[in-house]
Amino acid sequence: MTLVRCSEVSRTFGHGDRAVVAVHGCSCAVEAGARIAITGPSGSGKSSLLHLLAGLERPTSGSVDWPEFGVDASARSRDIAVVFQGTSLLPALDVLENTALAAVLTGTDEAEATPRASVALAAVGLSGYAGQLADTLSGGQAQRVAVARAMTLRPRLILADEPTGQLDAETGVQVLDALLTAADETGAALVVTTHDPVIAGRLDERWAMDDGRLLVTARDGVA
Repeated sequence: MTLVRCSEVSRTFGHGDRAVVAVHGCSCAVEAGARIAITGPSGSGKSSLLHLLAGLERPTSGSVDWPEFGVDASARSRDIAVVFQGTSLLPALDVLENTALAAVLTGTDEAEATPRASVALAAVGLSGYAGQLADTLSGGQAQRVAVARAMTLRPRLILADEPTGQLDAETGVQVLDALLTAADETGAALVVTTHDPVIAGRLDERWAMDDGRLLVTARDGVA
């Protein structure tokens, strides 16, 4: 079952002599239950490809479609959860409120979203931090809250953009563990952009990006 498909997709930023082609003619698909790492150096286009998969960017050419989610962007927002490199937690809210926020903003009643958030925090090992303000957390804790926030949506697809890029190795592993737990708990497909071979090696499929081109797709380490 295909959740999202890119067909000969390109994404260009800027115009004329200043134009930068971030993604060149990329065709790929994410299937239900997939565990995919998109690897490549900084500037290789992996984040731009992830944003196209999420519907956060529109392709300059080619097409992106979501066969299982329909064409309505607001409806897709309930099925697709995005975890960014920066956590985007709101400092005025406590951890539980931040965790419930995504579900509330996409139409879930607060009375339902709050228990979901509690369960999600337990899944990432942060139940004891529910009443703390977000700005009291470490970077790794804040990123795990961002993962829990994604879980409250009960998404069918989780897209994580360099979620461990600003963390030390040990904390990065904890965040990836939380993402894998989130995907397992919700039955979601998971796509993670990363330049870390250790993180990439934990996922079943590897897509390699270089200079905006998708060069290699491999499963279980075999091209």
